[in-house]
Amino acid sequence: MSDADVFDVIVIGAGPAGENVAGRTAAGGLSTVIVERELLGGECSYWGCIPSKTLIRPGDVIAAAKRVPGAAQAVTGTVDVQAALARRDYMTSNWDDSSQEPWLNDSGIALVRGHAKLTGPRTVEVTESSGTTRTLTANRAVVLATGTTAVVPPIPGLAEADPWTNRGVTEMKDVPDRLVVIGGGFVGAEMAQAVKRLGASEVTVLEGGPRLLSREEPFAGDEVGKAFAAEGISVRTGVRATKVERHDDGTVTVTLDQGDAVTADQVLVATGRRPHTDDLGLDTVGLTPGRPVEVDDQLRATGLEQNDWLYAVGDVNGLALLTHMGKYQARILGDVLIGKDARDRSSRDVVPRVTFTDPQVCAVGLTEKQARDRGLDIRVLTYPTGSVSGAYTSGDGVEGTSQIIVDTAREVIVGATFTGPGVSELLHSATIAISAQVTLPDLWHAVPSFPTVSEVWLRLLEAYGL
Repeated sequence: MSDADVFDVIVIGAGPAGENVAGRTAAGGLSTVIVERELLGGECSYWGCIPSKTLIRPGDVIAAAKRVPGAAQAVTGTVDVQAALARRDYMTSNWDDSSQEPWLNDSGIALVRGHAKLTGPRTVEVTESSGTTRTLTANRAVVLATGTTAVVPPIPGLAEADPWTNRGVTEMKDVPDRLVVIGGGFVGAEMAQAVKRLGASEVTVLEGGPRLLSREEPFAGDEVGKAFAAEGISVRTGVRATKVERHDDGTVTVTLDQGDAVTADQVLVATGRRPHTDDLGLDTVGLTPGRPVEVDDQLRATGLEQNDWLYAVGDVNGLALLTHMGKYQARILGDVLIGKDARDRSSRDVVPRVTFTDPQVCAVGLTEKQARDRGLDIRVLTYPTGSVSGAYTSGDGVEGTSQIIVDTAREVIVGATFTGPGVSELLHSATIAISAQVTLPDLWHAVPSFPTVSEVWLRLLEAYGL
Protein backbone atom coordinates (compact mmCIF):
# COMPACT_ATOMS: atom_id res chain seq x y z
CA MET A 1 0.00 0.00 0.00
CA SER A 2 1.34 3.40 -1.00
CA ASP A 3 0.73 6.77 0.57
CA ALA A 4 -1.54 7.50 -2.42
CA ASP A 5 -3.99 4.90 -1.09
CA VAL A 6 -4.45 6.60 2.29
CA PHE A 7 -7.02 9.39 2.71
CA ASP A 8 -8.68 11.15 5.59
CA VAL A 9 -12.14 10.43 4.14
CA ILE A 10 -13.33 7.74 1.74
CA VAL A 11 -16.79 8.32 0.24
CA ILE A 12 -18.45 5.36 -1.48
CA GLY A 13 -21.00 6.63 -3.98
CA ALA A 14 -20.87 9.80 -6.10
CA GLY A 15 -24.53 10.71 -6.17
CA PRO A 16 -25.76 14.04 -4.72
CA ALA A 17 -25.22 12.92 -1.12
CA GLY A 18 -21.75 11.54 -1.69
CA GLU A 19 -20.64 14.53 -3.74
CA ASN A 20 -21.81 16.95 -1.05
CA VAL A 21 -19.95 15.13 1.72
CA ALA A 22 -16.79 14.99 -0.37
CA GLY A 23 -17.05 18.64 -1.33
CA ARG A 24 -17.47 19.75 2.25
CA THR A 25 -14.66 17.61 3.71
CA ALA A 26 -12.24 18.59 0.93
CA ALA A 27 -13.06 22.26 1.45
CA GLY A 28 -12.40 21.72 5.16
CA GLY A 29 -8.87 20.51 4.51
CA LEU A 30 -9.37 16.74 4.69
CA SER A 31 -7.88 14.59 1.95
CA THR A 32 -10.88 12.98 0.29
CA VAL A 33 -11.48 10.27 -2.29
CA ILE A 34 -14.81 9.34 -3.83
CA VAL A 35 -15.49 5.90 -5.34
CA GLU A 36 -18.18 5.38 -7.99
CA ARG A 37 -19.06 2.27 -9.98
CA GLU A 38 -21.54 3.91 -12.38
CA LEU A 39 -22.00 7.59 -13.29
CA LEU A 40 -20.85 10.61 -11.31
CA GLY A 41 -24.03 12.36 -10.23
CA GLY A 42 -25.90 9.19 -9.33
CA GLU A 43 -29.47 8.00 -9.75
CA CYS A 44 -31.06 11.44 -9.41
CA SER A 45 -29.11 13.00 -12.25
CA TYR A 46 -29.58 10.24 -14.81
CA TRP A 47 -32.60 8.10 -13.90
CA GLY A 48 -34.53 10.00 -11.23
CA CYS A 49 -35.39 13.61 -10.46
CA ILE A 50 -33.78 15.31 -13.44
CA PRO A 51 -35.05 13.19 -16.36
CA SER A 52 -38.44 12.47 -14.81
CA LYS A 53 -39.26 16.12 -14.12
CA THR A 54 -37.98 17.04 -17.58
CA LEU A 55 -40.44 14.55 -19.09
CA ILE A 56 -43.26 15.83 -16.86
CA ARG A 57 -42.74 19.48 -17.78
CA PRO A 58 -44.22 19.63 -21.33
CA GLY A 59 -47.56 18.21 -20.20
CA ASP A 60 -47.63 20.53 -17.19
CA VAL A 61 -47.11 23.62 -19.33
CA ILE A 62 -49.84 22.64 -21.77
CA ALA A 63 -52.28 21.84 -18.95
CA ALA A 64 -51.55 25.19 -17.29
CA ALA A 65 -52.14 27.05 -20.56
CA LYS A 66 -55.43 25.25 -21.13
CA ARG A 67 -56.71 26.59 -17.81
CA VAL A 68 -56.27 30.21 -18.93
CA PRO A 69 -58.90 31.75 -21.24
CA GLY A 70 -57.06 33.33 -24.13
CA ALA A 71 -54.04 31.09 -23.77
CA ALA A 72 -56.17 27.97 -24.09
CA GLN A 73 -57.17 28.92 -27.61
CA ALA A 74 -53.50 28.96 -28.63
CA VAL A 75 -53.01 25.32 -27.63
CA THR A 76 -53.95 23.61 -30.88
CA GLY A 77 -51.32 20.90 -31.32
CA THR A 78 -49.87 18.00 -29.37
CA VAL A 79 -46.64 17.45 -27.50
CA ASP A 80 -43.59 17.09 -29.75
CA VAL A 81 -42.42 13.81 -28.27
CA GLN A 82 -39.04 13.75 -29.98
CA ALA A 83 -38.30 17.28 -28.79
CA ALA A 84 -39.28 16.29 -25.25
CA LEU A 85 -37.03 13.22 -25.36
CA ALA A 86 -34.20 15.28 -26.82
CA ARG A 87 -34.53 17.73 -23.94
CA ARG A 88 -34.35 14.77 -21.55
CA ASP A 89 -31.17 13.60 -23.31
CA TYR A 90 -29.67 17.07 -22.94
CA MET A 91 -30.55 17.27 -19.24
CA THR A 92 -28.86 13.90 -18.60
CA SER A 93 -25.85 14.79 -20.77
CA ASN A 94 -26.78 11.68 -22.78
CA TRP A 95 -25.79 9.62 -19.74
CA ASP A 96 -22.20 10.81 -20.01
CA ASP A 97 -20.61 12.00 -16.77
CA SER A 98 -17.37 13.41 -18.17
CA SER A 99 -18.53 16.96 -17.40
CA GLN A 100 -18.61 16.06 -13.70
CA GLU A 101 -14.91 15.27 -13.39
CA PRO A 102 -13.57 18.85 -13.59
CA TRP A 103 -15.52 19.79 -10.46
CA LEU A 104 -13.87 16.96 -8.54
CA ASN A 105 -10.44 18.00 -9.76
CA ASP A 106 -11.05 21.66 -8.95
CA SER A 107 -12.27 20.70 -5.46
CA GLY A 108 -9.22 18.55 -4.75
CA ILE A 109 -11.26 15.34 -4.55
CA ALA A 110 -9.61 12.16 -5.83
CA LEU A 111 -11.74 9.82 -7.95
CA VAL A 112 -11.53 6.04 -8.15
CA ARG A 113 -13.90 4.30 -10.53
CA GLY A 114 -14.99 0.81 -9.57
CA HIS A 115 -16.98 -1.28 -7.12
CA ALA A 116 -16.10 -0.64 -3.48
CA LYS A 117 -16.63 -2.84 -0.47
CA LEU A 118 -15.53 -2.77 3.12
CA THR A 119 -12.94 -5.36 4.15
CA GLY A 120 -12.66 -4.23 7.75
CA PRO A 121 -12.58 -1.04 9.84
CA ARG A 122 -11.39 1.96 7.78
CA THR A 123 -10.44 -0.29 4.86
CA VAL A 124 -12.09 -0.34 1.43
CA GLU A 125 -11.27 -2.62 -1.49
CA VAL A 126 -12.10 -1.30 -4.95
CA THR A 127 -12.42 -3.57 -7.96
CA GLU A 128 -11.79 -1.45 -11.02
CA SER A 129 -13.28 -2.05 -14.48
CA SER A 130 -10.07 -3.77 -15.57
CA GLY A 131 -10.53 -6.33 -12.81
CA THR A 132 -7.61 -5.10 -10.76
CA THR A 133 -8.14 -4.33 -7.10
CA ARG A 134 -6.95 -1.42 -5.02
CA THR A 135 -7.11 -1.07 -1.25
CA LEU A 136 -7.91 2.33 0.25
CA THR A 137 -7.48 3.23 3.91
CA ALA A 138 -9.24 6.03 5.80
CA ASN A 139 -7.59 7.94 8.61
CA ARG A 140 -10.82 9.65 9.64
CA ALA A 141 -13.96 8.17 8.08
CA VAL A 142 -15.60 5.94 5.53
CA VAL A 143 -18.92 7.34 4.28
CA LEU A 144 -21.52 5.11 2.64
CA ALA A 145 -23.60 7.00 0.08
CA THR A 146 -24.63 4.17 -2.22
CA GLY A 147 -28.34 4.95 -2.50
CA THR A 148 -31.07 2.49 -3.39
CA THR A 149 -32.29 0.44 -6.30
CA ALA A 150 -35.81 -0.30 -7.51
CA VAL A 151 -37.56 -3.37 -6.12
CA VAL A 152 -39.03 -5.82 -8.62
CA PRO A 153 -41.48 -7.90 -6.56
CA PRO A 154 -41.53 -11.70 -6.98
CA ILE A 155 -44.66 -11.79 -9.13
CA PRO A 156 -44.53 -14.88 -11.40
CA GLY A 157 -43.28 -13.87 -14.83
CA LEU A 158 -42.58 -10.23 -13.96
CA ALA A 159 -38.79 -10.31 -14.08
CA GLU A 160 -38.88 -12.35 -17.31
CA ALA A 161 -41.20 -9.77 -18.90
CA ASP A 162 -38.37 -7.20 -18.94
CA PRO A 163 -40.35 -4.52 -17.09
CA TRP A 164 -39.37 -0.91 -16.76
CA THR A 165 -38.32 0.47 -13.42
CA ASN A 166 -37.60 4.17 -12.92
CA ARG A 167 -34.55 3.65 -15.13
CA GLY A 168 -36.43 2.19 -18.05
CA VAL A 169 -39.14 4.83 -18.11
CA THR A 170 -36.75 7.77 -17.81
CA GLU A 171 -34.55 6.29 -20.56
CA MET A 172 -37.41 5.44 -22.93
CA LYS A 173 -36.74 5.98 -26.64
CA ASP A 174 -40.40 5.86 -27.64
CA VAL A 175 -43.67 6.40 -25.79
CA PRO A 176 -45.64 3.15 -25.47
CA ASP A 177 -49.20 3.26 -26.73
CA ARG A 178 -50.41 1.34 -23.68
CA LEU A 179 -48.73 1.32 -20.27
CA VAL A 180 -49.51 -0.59 -17.08
CA VAL A 181 -48.01 0.82 -13.89
CA ILE A 182 -47.69 -1.47 -10.88
CA GLY A 183 -47.60 0.79 -7.83
CA GLY A 184 -49.36 4.08 -7.08
CA GLY A 185 -46.69 5.90 -5.10
CA PHE A 186 -44.99 9.05 -6.31
CA VAL A 187 -42.87 7.39 -9.02
CA GLY A 188 -45.81 5.44 -10.41
CA ALA A 189 -48.19 8.38 -10.29
CA GLU A 190 -45.76 10.91 -11.78
CA MET A 191 -44.70 8.73 -14.66
CA ALA A 192 -48.21 7.44 -15.39
CA GLN A 193 -49.37 11.01 -16.00
CA ALA A 194 -46.18 11.98 -17.87
CA VAL A 195 -46.50 9.06 -20.29
CA LYS A 196 -50.20 9.75 -20.85
CA ARG A 197 -49.53 13.41 -21.61
CA LEU A 198 -46.67 12.44 -23.93
CA GLY A 199 -49.18 10.58 -26.09
CA ALA A 200 -50.00 7.12 -24.70
CA SER A 201 -53.58 6.16 -25.48
CA GLU A 202 -54.06 3.93 -22.42
CA VAL A 203 -52.42 4.12 -19.01
CA THR A 204 -53.56 1.92 -16.13
CA VAL A 205 -52.26 2.24 -12.57
CA LEU A 206 -52.58 -0.79 -10.29
CA GLU A 207 -52.39 0.00 -6.57
CA GLY A 208 -52.83 -2.54 -3.79
CA GLY A 209 -53.95 0.06 -1.26
CA PRO A 210 -57.20 2.02 -1.16
CA ARG A 211 -55.83 5.10 -2.96
CA LEU A 212 -52.86 6.63 -4.72
CA LEU A 213 -50.01 8.13 -2.66
CA SER A 214 -50.91 6.13 0.42
CA ARG A 215 -48.18 7.70 2.56
CA GLU A 216 -49.70 11.15 2.27
CA GLU A 217 -52.99 12.53 3.58
CA PRO A 218 -56.00 10.60 2.17
CA PHE A 219 -57.40 13.66 0.39
CA ALA A 220 -54.16 14.00 -1.61
CA GLY A 221 -54.43 10.60 -3.26
CA ASP A 222 -58.14 11.07 -3.82
CA GLU A 223 -57.61 14.39 -5.60
CA VAL A 224 -54.88 12.98 -7.83
CA GLY A 225 -57.10 10.01 -8.64
CA LYS A 226 -59.92 12.34 -9.62
CA ALA A 227 -57.59 14.30 -11.90
CA PHE A 228 -56.29 11.10 -13.46
CA ALA A 229 -59.82 9.95 -14.24
CA ALA A 230 -60.51 13.26 -15.99
CA GLU A 231 -57.44 12.71 -18.16
CA GLY A 232 -58.37 9.15 -19.06
CA ILE A 233 -55.85 7.44 -16.77
CA SER A 234 -57.39 4.33 -15.25
CA VAL A 235 -56.64 3.83 -11.56
CA ARG A 236 -57.51 0.49 -9.99
CA THR A 237 -57.07 0.35 -6.24
CA GLY A 238 -57.25 -2.65 -3.94
CA VAL A 239 -55.86 -4.96 -6.64
CA ARG A 240 -52.66 -6.97 -6.93
CA ALA A 241 -50.88 -8.51 -9.86
CA THR A 242 -50.59 -12.29 -9.63
CA LYS A 243 -48.92 -13.08 -12.96
CA VAL A 244 -47.17 -11.22 -15.78
CA GLU A 245 -46.56 -12.60 -19.26
CA ARG A 246 -44.68 -11.10 -22.19
CA HIS A 247 -46.08 -12.41 -25.49
CA ASP A 248 -44.31 -13.12 -28.77
CA ASP A 249 -45.81 -9.98 -30.32
CA GLY A 250 -44.19 -7.85 -27.61
CA THR A 251 -47.32 -7.10 -25.64
CA VAL A 252 -47.52 -7.86 -21.95
CA THR A 253 -50.48 -9.13 -19.90
CA VAL A 254 -50.83 -8.51 -16.17
CA THR A 255 -53.24 -10.90 -14.45
CA LEU A 256 -54.96 -9.55 -11.33
CA ASP A 257 -56.13 -11.20 -8.14
CA GLN A 258 -59.69 -10.24 -9.03
CA GLY A 259 -59.59 -12.67 -11.94
CA ASP A 260 -59.28 -10.27 -14.88
CA ALA A 261 -56.20 -8.97 -16.69
CA VAL A 262 -54.78 -5.86 -18.34
CA THR A 263 -52.81 -6.01 -21.59
CA ALA A 264 -50.38 -3.30 -22.62
CA ASP A 265 -47.21 -2.66 -24.58
CA GLN A 266 -45.06 -2.05 -21.50
CA VAL A 267 -45.21 -2.45 -17.74
CA LEU A 268 -43.62 -0.07 -15.25
CA VAL A 269 -42.80 -1.39 -11.78
CA ALA A 270 -42.89 1.30 -9.08
CA THR A 271 -43.33 -0.66 -5.87
CA GLY A 272 -40.53 0.72 -3.74
CA ARG A 273 -36.77 0.69 -3.36
CA ARG A 274 -34.14 -1.21 -1.38
CA PRO A 275 -30.74 -0.01 -0.17
CA HIS A 276 -27.55 -0.74 -2.08
CA THR A 277 -25.93 -2.62 0.82
CA ASP A 278 -25.97 -6.27 -0.22
CA ASP A 279 -22.47 -6.18 -1.75
CA LEU A 280 -20.77 -3.53 0.40
CA GLY A 281 -18.99 -5.89 2.77
CA LEU A 282 -21.09 -4.81 5.74
CA ASP A 283 -20.68 -8.25 7.29
CA THR A 284 -16.94 -7.61 7.71
CA VAL A 285 -17.72 -4.90 10.27
CA GLY A 286 -20.68 -6.55 12.00
CA LEU A 287 -23.59 -5.06 10.04
CA THR A 288 -26.25 -6.85 8.01
CA PRO A 289 -26.01 -6.78 4.20
CA GLY A 290 -29.18 -5.88 2.33
CA ARG A 291 -30.51 -3.68 5.11
CA PRO A 292 -30.43 0.11 5.53
CA VAL A 293 -27.47 1.34 7.55
CA GLU A 294 -29.08 2.87 10.61
CA VAL A 295 -27.48 6.06 11.89
CA ASP A 296 -27.59 8.48 14.82
CA ASP A 297 -28.15 12.23 14.57
CA GLN A 298 -24.56 12.75 13.42
CA LEU A 299 -25.04 10.19 10.64
CA ARG A 300 -22.73 7.71 12.39
CA ALA A 301 -23.65 4.09 11.73
CA THR A 302 -25.15 2.38 14.76
CA GLY A 303 -24.93 -1.32 15.56
CA LEU A 304 -21.13 -1.50 15.78
CA GLU A 305 -19.52 -2.21 19.14
CA GLN A 306 -17.21 0.75 18.69
CA ASN A 307 -17.61 3.20 15.86
CA ASP A 308 -15.71 6.40 15.27
CA TRP A 309 -15.22 5.91 11.54
CA LEU A 310 -18.30 4.60 9.61
CA TYR A 311 -21.12 6.92 8.46
CA ALA A 312 -24.04 6.74 6.03
CA VAL A 313 -25.93 9.51 4.21
CA GLY A 314 -28.81 9.62 1.77
CA ASP A 315 -31.16 6.84 0.76
CA VAL A 316 -28.85 4.10 2.03
CA ASN A 317 -29.68 4.93 5.67
CA GLY A 318 -33.43 4.66 5.05
CA LEU A 319 -34.36 7.87 6.86
CA ALA A 320 -35.79 9.93 4.02
CA LEU A 321 -35.43 8.68 0.45
CA LEU A 322 -35.26 12.09 -1.21
CA THR A 323 -32.37 13.80 -2.96
CA HIS A 324 -32.65 17.04 -1.01
CA MET A 325 -32.62 15.15 2.28
CA GLY A 326 -29.51 13.21 1.27
CA LYS A 327 -27.79 16.48 0.40
CA TYR A 328 -28.88 17.96 3.74
CA GLN A 329 -27.49 14.97 5.63
CA ALA A 330 -24.27 15.29 3.63
CA ARG A 331 -23.86 18.91 4.69
CA ILE A 332 -24.39 17.93 8.33
CA LEU A 333 -21.91 15.08 8.09
CA GLY A 334 -19.34 17.20 6.28
CA ASP A 335 -19.45 19.61 9.22
CA VAL A 336 -19.17 16.73 11.70
CA LEU A 337 -16.09 15.36 9.96
CA ILE A 338 -14.29 18.70 9.96
CA GLY A 339 -14.88 19.03 13.69
CA LYS A 340 -18.11 20.97 14.12
CA ASP A 341 -20.88 19.96 16.54
CA ALA A 342 -23.53 19.52 13.84
CA ARG A 343 -26.61 17.30 14.16
CA ASP A 344 -29.41 16.18 11.88
CA ARG A 345 -32.64 17.82 13.07
CA SER A 346 -34.86 17.22 10.04
CA SER A 347 -34.59 13.71 8.58
CA ARG A 348 -37.12 12.17 10.93
CA ASP A 349 -39.82 14.80 11.47
CA VAL A 350 -39.33 17.72 9.06
CA VAL A 351 -39.06 16.06 5.66
CA PRO A 352 -40.37 18.17 2.74
CA ARG A 353 -41.64 16.11 -0.18
CA VAL A 354 -43.26 16.89 -3.52
CA THR A 355 -45.10 14.60 -5.91
CA PHE A 356 -44.95 16.35 -9.28
CA THR A 357 -48.30 15.22 -10.58
CA ASP A 358 -50.97 17.67 -11.69
CA PRO A 359 -52.30 18.51 -9.13
CA GLN A 360 -49.05 18.56 -7.24
CA VAL A 361 -48.96 17.04 -3.76
CA CYS A 362 -46.59 18.83 -1.40
CA ALA A 363 -46.12 17.96 2.24
CA VAL A 364 -43.72 18.43 5.14
CA GLY A 365 -43.68 17.08 8.66
CA LEU A 366 -46.31 14.78 10.12
CA THR A 367 -49.57 13.61 8.62
CA GLU A 368 -52.70 13.83 10.77
CA LYS A 369 -52.49 10.11 11.54
CA GLN A 370 -48.84 10.32 12.54
CA ALA A 371 -49.54 13.26 14.83
CA ARG A 372 -52.43 11.50 16.52
CA ASP A 373 -50.41 8.27 16.85
CA ARG A 374 -47.84 10.28 18.79
CA GLY A 375 -50.52 11.44 21.19
CA LEU A 376 -50.34 15.09 20.23
CA ASP A 377 -53.30 17.32 20.95
CA ILE A 378 -53.84 18.76 17.49
CA ARG A 379 -56.15 20.90 15.38
CA VAL A 380 -56.41 20.19 11.67
CA LEU A 381 -57.14 23.29 9.60
CA THR A 382 -57.96 23.19 5.90
CA TYR A 383 -58.78 25.69 3.18
CA PRO A 384 -59.48 25.21 -0.55
CA THR A 385 -56.30 26.09 -2.44
CA GLY A 386 -58.37 27.41 -5.33
CA SER A 387 -60.40 29.84 -3.22
CA VAL A 388 -57.89 32.67 -3.06
CA SER A 389 -57.48 35.44 -5.61
CA GLY A 390 -54.07 34.23 -6.73
CA ALA A 391 -55.62 30.95 -7.80
CA TYR A 392 -58.39 32.68 -9.75
CA THR A 393 -55.86 34.76 -11.67
CA SER A 394 -54.02 31.55 -12.59
CA GLY A 395 -56.98 30.32 -14.62
CA ASP A 396 -60.12 28.24 -14.42
CA GLY A 397 -60.36 24.97 -12.54
CA VAL A 398 -57.49 25.61 -10.13
CA GLU A 399 -58.44 23.34 -7.26
CA GLY A 400 -56.83 21.62 -4.31
CA THR A 401 -56.57 21.59 -0.54
CA SER A 402 -54.26 23.40 1.87
CA GLN A 403 -53.93 21.89 5.34
CA ILE A 404 -51.88 22.54 8.45
CA ILE A 405 -51.71 20.44 11.60
CA VAL A 406 -51.26 22.47 14.77
CA ASP A 407 -49.88 21.20 18.07
CA THR A 408 -52.24 23.19 20.28
CA ALA A 409 -50.07 22.89 23.39
CA ARG A 410 -47.24 24.83 21.73
CA GLU A 411 -49.23 26.64 19.03
CA VAL A 412 -46.81 25.45 16.36
CA ILE A 413 -47.33 23.63 13.07
CA VAL A 414 -46.11 20.01 12.99
CA GLY A 415 -47.35 19.09 9.51
CA ALA A 416 -48.61 20.70 6.32
CA THR A 417 -49.97 19.48 2.99
CA PHE A 418 -50.80 21.49 -0.12
CA THR A 419 -52.41 20.16 -3.28
CA GLY A 420 -53.07 21.99 -6.52
CA PRO A 421 -51.29 23.08 -9.70
CA GLY A 422 -47.82 24.44 -9.02
CA VAL A 423 -48.17 24.58 -5.24
CA SER A 424 -44.69 23.20 -4.58
CA GLU A 425 -43.53 26.81 -4.18
CA LEU A 426 -45.69 27.04 -1.04
CA LEU A 427 -43.82 24.25 0.66
CA HIS A 428 -40.67 25.98 1.83
CA SER A 429 -42.60 28.48 3.94
CA ALA A 430 -44.20 25.56 5.77
CA THR A 431 -40.82 23.87 6.13
CA ILE A 432 -39.38 26.98 7.75
CA ALA A 433 -42.36 27.31 10.09
CA ILE A 434 -42.06 23.69 11.24
CA SER A 435 -38.26 23.55 11.42
CA ALA A 436 -37.97 26.82 13.35
CA GLN A 437 -41.10 26.08 15.45
CA VAL A 438 -42.56 29.48 14.67
CA THR A 439 -45.72 30.02 16.71
CA LEU A 440 -48.98 30.81 14.95
CA PRO A 441 -49.27 34.24 16.66
CA ASP A 442 -45.86 35.06 15.15
CA LEU A 443 -46.85 33.68 11.74
CA TRP A 444 -49.79 36.09 11.78
CA HIS A 445 -47.29 38.86 11.12
CA ALA A 446 -45.78 37.12 8.08
CA VAL A 447 -47.96 38.82 5.48
CA PRO A 448 -48.58 36.94 2.20
CA SER A 449 -48.40 38.98 -0.99
CA PHE A 450 -51.59 39.69 -2.93
CA PRO A 451 -52.68 38.23 -5.26
CA THR A 452 -50.70 35.00 -4.75
CA VAL A 453 -51.76 31.50 -3.83
CA SER A 454 -49.72 31.91 -0.63
CA GLU A 455 -52.72 33.86 0.71
CA VAL A 456 -54.00 30.45 1.83
CA TRP A 457 -51.69 30.96 4.84
CA LEU A 458 -53.80 33.93 5.93
CA ARG A 459 -57.01 31.91 5.57
CA LEU A 460 -55.58 29.00 7.56
CA LEU A 461 -54.51 31.28 10.40
CA GLU A 462 -57.92 32.93 10.39
CA ALA A 463 -59.49 29.47 10.68
CA TYR A 464 -57.34 28.94 13.76
CA GLY A 465 -58.89 32.04 15.29
CA LEU A 466 -56.30 34.74 14.78
